[in-house]
Amino acid sequence: MRRWLALLAAAITSLVLIALLVPMALLIRSVAENGAMSRATATAESVAVAAGSPALELTVEQARGGPFPVTVFLPGGGVLGATAARDDAVRLAATGRSVTAHAPGGRTVLSSALTPEGTVVVRVFVSDAELTRGVREAWLGLAALGLLLVALGIVLADRLALAITRPIGAMAQVSHRLAGGDLTARAALDGPPEVRSVALALNHLAGRIDDLLAAERESVADLSHRLRTPLTGLRLDAESLADPAEAARIAARIDELQRAVTRVITEARQRSNEQSCDAAEVVAERAAFWSVLAEDQGREMRLDLAKGPLPVRVGAAELGACVDALLGNVFAHTPEGVALAVRLTPGVRLVVADEGPGFPPQALERGRSGAGSTGLGLDIARRTAESAGGALELSPGPGATVTVTLSPALALS
Repeated sequence: MRRWLALLAAAITSLVLIALLVPMALLIRSVAENGAMSRATATAESVAVAAGSPALELTVEQARGGPFPVTVFLPGGGVLGATAARDDAVRLAATGRSVTAHAPGGRTVLSSALTPEGTVVVRVFVSDAELTRGVREAWLGLAALGLLLVALGIVLADRLALAITRPIGAMAQVSHRLAGGDLTARAALDGPPEVRSVALALNHLAGRIDDLLAAERESVADLSHRLRTPLTGLRLDAESLADPAEAARIAARIDELQRAVTRVITEARQRSNEQSCDAAEVVAERAAFWSVLAEDQGREMRLDLAKGPLPVRVGAAELGACVDALLGNVFAHTPEGVALAVRLTPGVRLVVADEGPGFPPQALERGRSGAGSTGLGLDIARRTAESAGGALELSPGPGATVTVTLSPALALS
């Protein structure tokens, strides 16, 4: 676009300059010719005034040093001044007329004066160089001015194009960032009003997308919190059935339902890598939620949580789901009354420990916990830790201890 605007400006400026400078150049030439002829005529008249007086020779001699050669044809056939032929123009001027005629290499101006001896003819020769004196310099000046104006037009057109293309290019970069998942990208309100209007609309669209995704994450998080506790209670009820076969069948169906719910929640909770939250606030909130069930089951729940803020590189919904998965495993796979502890250190390290039977070595593999569990809870915790730049560790018994290490964030988003 910049190139086309520059070419367009150059073409328009050139046409305008041609329409203006060509007539001006012809006018300058005409003015130079008229000026030279006027000066030659004045010289001829000044010499003709001295005709018939003793000062004629002195006047001709003085005119010899001027730009125009002067020749005086006397009545008796004599000639004063520059050598020149007595041509038809001279003979015509001898009849008492002022004549301007073309001559080889220029023009002649002839003026006559009547004296007692006869008619004196004064001939002044104007060379082509005198007729065009200063014209070439003036034309070169006009050409330089034209080129300067064309260059100035191209520069101004380029600046104008840049004022349009730069904001458009910046908006294209913002759109690519939005498409790549960076929902914090915003376009600068620069450029002409139309471009600023487009940038404002793009920013409004980006903000709307961000709001919709935030609402979706909140809905998914709420769904997660609503479903996990009933599923845990349903599993406990299934394990308390008297018929082991029926209990196993119902537990398998519950595991299948838990896998489906977790898969839906995980797929819906796709987030930007730029999210962060306060780990101290999220862990405290989820621990308070599960403490009600711990009290109902007669479990001692010890909390040792560092004071916040502890910003981490994971969203609040994702970290809450991780805590729910770890605590849900404790409640689902340890007998009622078994104590548990939740610790959060400034590291940031989240430790969930219980006094139950512990985990087998394959616990991190989904569906192979070996204790009736699908392993989904630990897998959720592992993926949450890895997405936040951390890791998950299991400690051997007695009891089970899960340590989730999270990567600190520079600031809360």
